[in-house]
Amino acid sequence: MIDDLWTRLSATQPPLHPVVVVGLAVLAAVITWSPTGHHLVRHVVTVVHEAGHALVALVVGRKLSGITLHRDTSGVTVSRGRPRGPGMVATVLAGYPAPALVGLLGAVVLGAGYAAAWLWALVALCVAMLLLIRNLYGAWVVLALGVTVAALSWWAPGPVLSAAAHLTVWGLLLAAPRAVVSMQRGRSHARQRGRRELSDADQLADLTGIPGALWVGFFWAVCVACLAAALWLALPVP
Repeated sequence: MIDDLWTRLSATQPPLHPVVVVGLAVLAAVITWSPTGHHLVRHVVTVVHEAGHALVALVVGRKLSGITLHRDTSGVTVSRGRPRGPGMVATVLAGYPAPALVGLLGAVVLGAGYAAAWLWALVALCVAMLLLIRNLYGAWVVLALGVTVAALSWWAPGPVLSAAAHLTVWGLLLAAPRAVVSMQRGRSHARQRGRRELSDADQLADLTGIPGALWVGFFWAVCVACLAAALWLALPVP
């Protein structure tokens, strides 16, 4: 079984036709930007978002306490360490760019033909997240996602596997800016009600003194830049 897994991980798949790639990107856009589709995809985005917080927290030397995923597709990563300073700023900053950066990495991997390796990397992410999840609903989400992707990676024929890999990459790349839009809407609605939203942008504003709106703009710029880079990789201009 280990030999079979390694064979699948190291195998390359032929590139999809550019028209198919565009079609999958359009399908991902329809899914991620429709209300129902976005609610489903947002669970995946939240997993990657919280993984970004967790990874950077560990890198900067904070002690990770755990991750909670909620039914409304939100999540919380709790770490212990200095409440202010560069490490805390980096930890809070990592969440919203994470899905776009992971999606761009996926575009690079797919460009090299390793669709199966990309999907198994997602499975590995789910396994790591499962060790950090601290609530039953979050564990169910991560387990369901990991089992689904693993089954697809193991049994799907080559063309289906490649199409699924592309769909996940475009889904992350397109859902990342959608999540930033949702955050800004939440901030606007909170202000209209006289409340203050505790979004990542507002936390960064408290930590740095830079207005939250500028952090929203930064998140948006990173997500759009990753999407543009992935399009350039997938559809190179001669």
